[in-house]
Amino acid sequence: MKGLNLRKRSSGMALAIALATGAVVATGSFGFAEPAHAQKKKKKKEKEEKASYSEEFIAAYTPLNDALNAEGTDLAPLKPQLTALASLSTSPDEQIASGGLIYNAGAKLSDRALQLEGLQLMLASGKAPADQIGRYNYIAYTLAGNMEQWEQARGFLQSAIDANFTTEGVTAADLQISLAESYFSEERYKEGLAYLSQAIEAREQAGQPVDERWYRRGLTVAYTNEIVPEVYDFTYGWVADYPSAENWRDAINITRNLNAYEDQEILDLLRFSKKVDALTDKQDYIIYVDAADARRLPQEVKSLIEQAYASGTIGQEDTFIAESLSTASGRLAGDRRDLPSLEADASASGAALRTVVAAGDAFYSYGEYEKAAGFYERSLTMPGVDTARVLTRLGMSQIQMGQYDTAKATLAKVSGARMPIARLWSTYADQQTSGAASAATVAETTVGG
Repeated sequence: MKGLNLRKRSSGMALAIALATGAVVATGSFGFAEPAHAQKKKKKKEKEEKASYSEEFIAAYTPLNDALNAEGTDLAPLKPQLTALASLSTSPDEQIASGGLIYNAGAKLSDRALQLEGLQLMLASGKAPADQIGRYNYIAYTLAGNMEQWEQARGFLQSAIDANFTTEGVTAADLQISLAESYFSEERYKEGLAYLSQAIEAREQAGQPVDERWYRRGLTVAYTNEIVPEVYDFTYGWVADYPSAENWRDAINITRNLNAYEDQEILDLLRFSKKVDALTDKQDYIIYVDAADARRLPQEVKSLIEQAYASGTIGQEDTFIAESLSTASGRLAGDRRDLPSLEADASASGAALRTVVAAGDAFYSYGEYEKAAGFYERSLTMPGVDTARVLTRLGMSQIQMGQYDTAKATLAKVSGARMPIARLWSTYADQQTSGAASAATVAETTVGG
């Protein structure tokens, strides 16, 4: 696959880690040293609003605060006192004061655990500035993530998301994909993919666009670790929202690589590749020609080879392709003459299953999709039918006729190994109906406006 990098990513959390390194948290002026006799003179309301600190806390806090603010103080020996200060912090005022002090000391010491302890105190106090809640939680997430405390990190990150935290370099989408990444870092792939899938669904329900990176990351993780059916959910959601020949080609290759398909499955997969203009590789043309078989489907093989020649994908010096074209051309006239007889035999009341399916396949290859669909529908009522194969080709015929909603209903019944192929065709059908609906909306708005 040329367009999609499917190599496994490292588990590092890369988003703005600098926020948690040396960043000083503003703690404000706590003013708890005011003499008791002065406090008595204040009004009752002012007394109720006055910060609450115990004498024991003040005695422990003051020298530590002085040491932190003094130039050149070695804070490392004071870590036991900082830890003790945390245990003394029982009131919200004490927690916000000690939390800021401990965090800033940890920043100076490059001690992540100490920084995290300080932030937890500040957040627990309920007195952190409202406009800083998101930032504090994001910094706490970054610290916990760098210490691989993933469960705790996710809690902080979710709180940052809930607080609508963003910066110039960190978007809301970055935060959500980082939360999924935290699961991937623990190799909890299913849970990370489930979170990412829920985030995608929430945006779709809100009528918001889904960041392409979410699809790409989800399908990469699911593909690398062969997690089914999630790999198909992300892959087909991706091409539905971001269709291009290159993206369709990647989706087709993912489907191929995850399944050991026989010729008939490969044939329908490469027919889809041709349908979405993703058939550009010489080897794929050769595989398609081989699966179609010039003796069975001469018209389809001849048209395919002529397309390969016209595009320059295959040169006329290729022996296998040249021989296949010769075989197809030689059989074409006779095959066409036999079509009415095949149609009559397949339409007879006592027709065998093999004849009915063969008629469907023949008329599909000639582009007579209505007749093909009729024979496929009939074969589904007959004992011994390969239901998945016939349903797939019935859905394909319906798509070729532009019956997209009907095709989606048909393809939804396909199970087993063919399910991913059916989902590709169904995704295309869904895209066509969505595109038609969008165009109709635009036209209606234009006319009405």
